[in-house]
Amino acid sequence: MRILAFLRSLVMVMIFPLFTVLCSLAGIIEVLTTNKRRNQDLVVKIWTTGALKMFGVELQQKGRENIPETGCLYLFNHTSFFDIFALNSAVPHLRFGAKIELFSIPVFGKAMGMFGILPIKRANRESVFRVYEKAKGRAEDGEQFALSPEGGRNSVEQLLPFKSGPFVFAINSKIPIVPVVIKNASQVLPKHGIIPNTKKMKAEITLEFLEPISVESYDFDSRNDLLEKVYQQMASRF
Repeated sequence: MRILAFLRSLVMVMIFPLFTVLCSLAGIIEVLTTNKRRNQDLVVKIWTTGALKMFGVELQQKGRENIPETGCLYLFNHTSFFDIFALNSAVPHLRFGAKIELFSIPVFGKAMGMFGILPIKRANRESVFRVYEKAKGRAEDGEQFALSPEGGRNSVEQLLPFKSGPFVFAINSKIPIVPVVIKNASQVLPKHGIIPNTKKMKAEITLEFLEPISVESYDFDSRNDLLEKVYQQMASRF
């Protein structure tokens, strides 16, 4: 079975870039024609769910009753690219913050920009806050976003120190924070991995949506109190 799993994943690694280009082209065409959000979300769903299926990854979800219908900010622990596939497959209408380097990828980067993905320039704090300020109106209008408060991928399933930026974004936008704990994604594809899920035919990623946390009683000066509250809630799940 291990050999079959490796061969399956090796073949899919070669097919996945083409699949991504096709989904990106479909997204670009949709924006240029009908420009309907539900169609764009469908493209996201096809791409992310397709990625999971191609590599034999099944998704388990807990706490879906905690997903708001209004604008919110999902904060998740980040150990793998498969975090994105898992969370966006479960909630295809949300929009991620992604490192700005990804926007330079031909076709895919263009689709990301047209879909409203937030370009995060990690080394430039002022640039990041400008991006958050531009997204504030979208959040106030009910759009949902997802960010990694750790600021990058971790190599193990435990939390790195949180950055304050996402919490300032939530406070300024007056949207609740939904902590999301993701488990086993690093087993599918670790931080420096190239070929996903090479050891078994089926793997499982678990998403746990924790109760939303209101930001109404917080301001810029108390942002670290909010940060600590979210950190402790997420850390208790490991």
